[in-house]
Amino acid sequence: MMGHENHTFTSDFILLGLFSSSQSSLVSFSFIFIIFIMTVTENTVIILLILRDSRLHTPMYFLLSHLSFMDILHISNIVPKMVTDFLSGSRTISFVGCGFQVFLSLTLLGGECLLLAAMSYDRYVAICHPLHYPILMNDYVCIVMARGSWLIGTVNSIVHTAYALHFPFCASRAIDHFFCEVPAMLKLSCVDTTLYERGIYVSGLIFLLVPFSLIVASYVQILITVFQMKSSEARKKSFSTCSFHMMVVTMYYGPFIFTYMRPKSYHTPGQDKSLAIFYTILTPTFNPIIYSFRNKDVLEAMKNMLKSNFLY
Repeated sequence: MMGHENHTFTSDFILLGLFSSSQSSLVSFSFIFIIFIMTVTENTVIILLILRDSRLHTPMYFLLSHLSFMDILHISNIVPKMVTDFLSGSRTISFVGCGFQVFLSLTLLGGECLLLAAMSYDRYVAICHPLHYPILMNDYVCIVMARGSWLIGTVNSIVHTAYALHFPFCASRAIDHFFCEVPAMLKLSCVDTTLYERGIYVSGLIFLLVPFSLIVASYVQILITVFQMKSSEARKKSFSTCSFHMMVVTMYYGPFIFTYMRPKSYHTPGQDKSLAIFYTILTPTFNPIIYSFRNKDVLEAMKNMLKSNFLY
């Protein structure tokens, strides 16, 4: 038994990936790589703008800078490995490497769920209670929200990573996914994981359903306040902003909930991989566009940065 456990902890896994090393997959590979470069560039620009321009030193942009950093780490945790595997033809990943992917992915996914809820609360206070905004969203509150998202996400990730990796993997070690994700790994275990799946369900309630419900409630209140505005232009602008925000939030939470809150027996590799693309690759690309680049303050800050760097 000890020999088997030692073998389990030292053997490599195999990531079957999104595409095979064939000419027909070159277009898909190129698309993923371009999205990766775009995502890292967009979010890096946002962080630099927020650090550089004093007008963006507000609670909303402080939280947004943390969201951008999470998105950079998250996509960098997954896509470079995919690129390396495609170019080298090797699909192996060490037990430690797989564990690190699981840990970082769960930390960032959980942290981002809480951070998005904090950002929706910020918008709720700003629009529905503007006179109380300096009190309800002061510097201390913002720091607690940001640090709390990181800390709670990390603690949750440590627990799940430790549990997921302690199961014996007796069957094939080929993970039918493009990164080490817990639901895909559980299918390789030769023991009953029902109790652990219940733990995943509880975490899903805390990190997915509760924050998503708070976000929906916040934006419903925002829309009620917006529709009471006298200015039709202000109503139109606010409604447009809320619609785009909810679209991105739904695109993130929807597939995430569907993946982590279903029993193992209902998972299919193709479906899981398609859903994971939304919350690991596409959403980090759209977040800067929806939350920042449509904002006149950010565009003005970018214009000033370009002028100071290239015109003087």
